[in-house]
Parts: sequence; structure tokens; C-alpha cells
Amino acid sequence: MTSTGMGRRDRLLVFAGLMLAALMSSLDATVLGTALPTIVGELGGLDRIAWVSTAYVLATSVTVPLSGRLGDLFGRRRIFVTGLLGFLAGSAACGAAPSMDWLIAFRAVQGAGAGCLMATMFALTADLFEPRERARYQGYSAVNFAVATLAGPLVGGFLTDHASWRWVFYVNLPLGAAALVTTLLFLRTPEPERRPRVDYPGIVLLGAAVTCFTLLTSWAGTRYGWTDPVILWLAAASAVLPVLWVLAERRAAEPVIPPRLFRDRSYSVACAVAVVGGATGFGLATYLPLYFQAVGGAGATSSGLLLLPMMIGLLIASMGAGRYVAATGRYHRLPAASMAVSAAGVALLATMTTGTGPVTAGLFMAVLGFGAGLSQQVVMLVAQNAAPRRDVGAASSGVFAARMAGTAAGMAVFGGVLASRFAEEAARRVPAGAVPAYDDALRPGYLRTLPPDVRDGVAAAFAEAFSTLFLTALPLLAAGLAAALLLRHAPLTSPPGGAAGPGRWPWGAAPRPPRRPRPGPTPRR
Repeated sequence: MTSTGMGRRDRLLVFAGLMLAALMSSLDATVLGTALPTIVGELGGLDRIAWVSTAYVLATSVTVPLSGRLGDLFGRRRIFVTGLLGFLAGSAACGAAPSMDWLIAFRAVQGAGAGCLMATMFALTADLFEPRERARYQGYSAVNFAVATLAGPLVGGFLTDHASWRWVFYVNLPLGAAALVTTLLFLRTPEPERRPRVDYPGIVLLGAAVTCFTLLTSWAGTRYGWTDPVILWLAAASAVLPVLWVLAERRAAEPVIPPRLFRDRSYSVACAVAVVGGATGFGLATYLPLYFQAVGGAGATSSGLLLLPMMIGLLIASMGAGRYVAATGRYHRLPAASMAVSAAGVALLATMTTGTGPVTAGLFMAVLGFGAGLSQQVVMLVAQNAAPRRDVGAASSGVFAARMAGTAAGMAVFGGVLASRFAEEAARRVPAGAVPAYDDALRPGYLRTLPPDVRDGVAAAFAEAFSTLFLTALPLLAAGLAAALLLRHAPLTSPPGGAAGPGRWPWGAAPRPPRRPRPGPTPRR
């Protein structure tokens, strides 16, 4: 029994509810892909179809870095329940949406709730379990990512074909209700002991910076050209707004992400590794199905299933790393090992050609997934261990936001490299006048519709372009390895600071104050 009255059974029930809520929010980022054509056929709005996903990602990106700090100020249970209610309300509204415009608006509501769930989940896990035990439980969250990546498109297609696309959203309601009941019945967290002082300028500036950066990485090279005025303005705003935000945070009484966190080397290293891991792990995972479609002519479903070896490698490494840390208390070499193994996986992927079979490609992807899994949750543990208790929520959301920023930036950079290299190689390998448009060539099954000579040239051009894409990730991993080698071991102990009052330490007794020295005998005159 802990000092807050939560026994182990209650903590495990709450953790199960957290995992269920995180799974829902992760699935909704991937489940719509196979349902979108049916949605457009019923609601119309083909010109706005991209906003169905963009609105969700944008709202999530904005709320993730904010919700951790709000949990520190107002209580994590309150923020988690608010996010869960917002997510469920957005899901119900999306399922009943009468038009494409309303669907986009409700997806933003859903994404805002998902951002609260994702960031608060890690901080609550820090409250529920002591540091060494926490490593094992945070490793389980890798299951959410793997299931969402693989099962999302399958679930979306199944529900669309056998029920209605609206059930893609309605299915969240009973699952979310179970998570909500579990949280309300069993989760007990201490209330903040001081009156919150909200950093409104920091919230506005950070939200604007994240919005501009997310739109920049989503639109550059796809909806708009790289030299389009819209992209140039977004790039300028993405450069200026973070500087203004840092200046505002240095003067704020309760900054959204306290600058003092970055004075600790461990926290800075954790953020750097999270950025690189997001770009090279999750960013590359987005393009691997395209490889099988563009080079091997696989369909959308089969190309997604070919990611299974990478997900298995990620799961094994993430859960194994958590158990290793729980058993030994040591973690500081795992981020460096993650960068090194990921670099080996990327180098192997760069050797693939049109003759590479799915088994060989699967082994290469398993190496990359294993490397990504070694640090996926360890960086979160490092950040939480380096932060004072009053900043655990901000530290958790900061690392999670860094990973999301790395993923977005990696997707944009890799997409630009892939498009430019394909154009160069296709002009050299495909007969004149038969070079397909880049977007057409990426469509599932398009390769099989081409004449044999054109098909071989397009596949070879894409194989060469993907090889360059994978090689582009190596310098990033080298930088991540250099940063990870700076990490020093620090014992996994109770977070320093903020220990006043009973109930401040959910997984153990409140620390005893130091004893005052007894007064000695009064000296004689």
C-alpha cells in the first residue's frame, strides 16, 4: 500500500486504463487511411481530404507539450480525465459529422484530447511506479505503437466494409468509457499544494510555433512547392517563434517547459536522442511501406503487414530494455546502443535493390526496429529521473514533443530526398515520355499497370532513391550517437524537490525531514 492509499492492484488497473486510452489515441492517427475514400464518397470535399488527418496531428502536436505542464499545475488526474472526455466527445461528433467541414473540426477536438492523453500517460506512470519498476511498465507502451501501426488500417477497412465508416469513431466510445471508469474509481493523485500561475504568453507562442512547424512539415513538397510563399512564411515563423518563446520562458514564473531542465545534461541528451529516434525510427517507418509498393508492387494492406518484423524487433527491444533497467538499475548505455544498432539497420536497408526479397528486407527492418526500441522509453525514464518532481509532467511532455518534432522533420526531409532522387533516376532509367508522375508512381498497385520496360525502370529508380534516403539517415544517427555518449549514469532515485507534505510520493512514503541536531550543554561561564 502506498502513501496515497493505492495498492498494487489499483495501480495495475489504472495502468491498464492508461494503456487503453493511449491505444485509442494512437489508433485514430492511423485508422482512417482505408476509410477516407468511403468518407469522401458520402460527405464530399475531396479538396479538403488531407485536413482530416492534418487537423488531428496538428491539434495533438499543440496539446502534447502543454498538457504535461498543466498536469503539474492543476493535477494530472484532472488533465487526463479532461483529455479523455474531449477525445470521446470528439469521437462521437466525428461519427455523426454531417459534412466534411464538420468532420475536420471534430477531428481537431479529438486530436486535442489525444495530445492530453499521450503526454499525461507518461507522467502518471511516473507517479504510479518507482523509477526502476517504471522502466518495465513504460516499455509496455511500445505495444500501443506497434498495434496502432499494423492494426489501424486493417481495423479501419474492416469496419468500413462490414458496418460503416462512422464506426471507426464510435468504436472508441465503449473503450474510452472503460478507461474513464477505471481512472475515476482507482486513480488517486495528490493535488498541487500551490496556486497555479499559468504562463499564457508561453502557451500562445509555443502553440503558434508548433502549428507553423507542423504545417511546414506537412505541406512542404506536397501541397506547396519548397519555394512557395506559403512555405517560406511558415519556415520564417518556425525559425522566429521558438526564439521568442525561449525569451518569454526565461521570464515566466511557471514556464511551460522550464529552461532549468536543459541545464541538466541528462535531460538535454534525452531530448536530442528523442529527436533523432523520432526521425530515423518513426519517420523511416512511414516510408518503408512505400518502398514495397513502389519497388515490389505490393498493395496497401500487404505493404503495411510487411512492417511486422520491424514492429516485433521494436517490441522485443523495448520490453527487454525495460526489464534490464528494472533488474540492474543501469540505463546510460542503452541510448548509445540504440543509435549504433539503428545505424547498422539503416546501412543494411540502403543495400536493398529490386532483387531483394521480403525475408531479407524483413531482417534488415528487424534490426532497425530493435535499435529504435532500445531507447524508445529509456529516454523518457532519463528525463523523468533528471527532473524535480514539480517538473515531471513538463519533462515528460517535452521529451514526447521532441520525438514528435523529430518524426515530422524526418518525414519532410526524407520525402524531399525521395522525390528529388526519383526524378533524377527515372529520367535516366525510364524511356523518354513514359516517366510517371511521382504521386502516381507511389499509388498502391500502380507499378503492376505499367508496361514491363517502364515498370522495371520505375522500380529501379525508386530502389536507388530509397537507398539514398536511408543513407541520409546515417549522419543523423551519428549525431545521436555522439550525444548519447555524453550521458552519465545517475541512480534511479526519487525525483528531487517538491517533497513537502504527505501523499507527494505516490509509490513510497514521503521522505523524512532531516533531524535537527540536539542542543549541547550550556557552556559554563
